[in-house]
Amino acid sequence: MAGKLQLLVYGKVITGQIDPIEKKPVTHYMPGSKIFSIATTGCAWACQYCQNYDISQRRRPEGTEMLASEVASLAASYGSQGLAYTDNPPTIFIEYARDVGLEAHKRGLINIFVSNGYDTPDAVGMMNDFLDCITVDFKGNNETGFLRKWVLVPDGEPILRTLLDIRDKTRIHTEITDLVIPEVGDNLEAARKLSRWLYDNLGPDVPIHFLRFHPDYKMVNLPPTPVKTLEEHCKVARAEGLRYVYVGNVPGHPWEHTYCPECKAIAIKRYGFDITAWNLNAKNQCRNCGTPIPITGRLSTSVAEERFLPVVG
Repeated sequence: MAGKLQLLVYGKVITGQIDPIEKKPVTHYMPGSKIFSIATTGCAWACQYCQNYDISQRRRPEGTEMLASEVASLAASYGSQGLAYTDNPPTIFIEYARDVGLEAHKRGLINIFVSNGYDTPDAVGMMNDFLDCITVDFKGNNETGFLRKWVLVPDGEPILRTLLDIRDKTRIHTEITDLVIPEVGDNLEAARKLSRWLYDNLGPDVPIHFLRFHPDYKMVNLPPTPVKTLEEHCKVARAEGLRYVYVGNVPGHPWEHTYCPECKAIAIKRYGFDITAWNLNAKNQCRNCGTPIPITGRLSTSVAEERFLPVVG
């Protein structure tokens, strides 16, 4: 408009709900927190399996009109410890996210991105103004052929560049997810390459969550990811030196837990998005052997509260 790009979804919240921080998933930052999660319509990708396709693939700027201050105040009124920008890539509405995030900080709330990481250096610079935590979601082990066919992007190099920029230019806590899709996005050598890159560039303590796919949108012909496939991915990541490797979307699996890398005792026990045992001392060290576990923050008292509640939309 008038020679300037306009953010048509600014101030339009298509969905908003209270949910656990572990749902992002984030397991090593402010555990047990209650988070107010928001999204707009639209997406820069065209994932053929998207479970949020009604939001992400909608090309109309729709939603409840909300000022940035109203979003932050609403989050605080529900006793949330923070906000998450999720369900579609938050950098497509980053100007709005920034304004909400700055208001959130005024109220003592944290800000989390659930992101595909397909960002520019300028976007990372803007994140540094307000963002505390990010989970970067790889798809199909970041394998180029998968991304071209099923996501409709050339390759995953911009994601790797974003992670390096976050590492070098910010203090944002980072966690990694990888959606493992059977038959088309489950190549173990690609998983090994990704795990090695993460180890070499982000270190052994970066958490990685291998997520189970379920059929949705245009990929209902495939089965859910076999649990064995997820386990094989975890073994590959551990073999490459990563110490905090998780199975996601399989409630009750023993690899949902955080294990002490030294004595192998369960440091944090989980079932789905719930924390069922906390075996860390006041310094977030393993109670069994004293090894420090890289967790930011203590267990939130909100862990005992109801952490699922629809709010907007």
